[in-house]
Amino acid sequence: MKIGILIEMFIILLILNEEEMKKLFITALLLGTFSLSYAQSDYYNDYRRSISDVNWQTVIADLLLSKTQANEIYALNDRYDNYNSWNKVYVHNPDRWREDRYTEMERILGREKYLKFKSKYYKGQNPVAVYNRNKNNDKRYKHMDKKVKVYKSKHGNGHH
Repeated sequence: MKIGILIEMFIILLILNEEEMKKLFITALLLGTFSLSYAQSDYYNDYRRSISDVNWQTVIADLLLSKTQANEIYALNDRYDNYNSWNKVYVHNPDRWREDRYTEMERILGREKYLKFKSKYYKGQNPVAVYNRNKNNDKRYKHMDKKVKVYKSKHGNGHH
């Protein structure tokens, strides 16, 4: 069945004139571009959630931050207020936002308060690792991550 469809598509391509081929190529190119930008927007959505999922007024109060620290946190949160401003910086390496953001957070809070922040909001884990794990556990990609089952013999040893 699939081979028949491929043969039909090949025949259609042979029949198409050069102008139609150009249109088809441009359409395919645009579809590829939009699918890439969708993936970029997933990173941006993670970035936005890293801000919106936290009550920053509570963080500031709980950690007894100074006025200067509070202002720097708010400025950090407002740094990229839309996708375009974020994408200008991270277009070639969208993963980098995590490292940049949490390095800057640690600088603003200081090591001790940053560890308290991590402990409360990320269960003591590195926020960069948490977002990487979330990305890697994305349900859309679960089918790619098939786990190999190891069957145990009577003696409890796994087969190799």
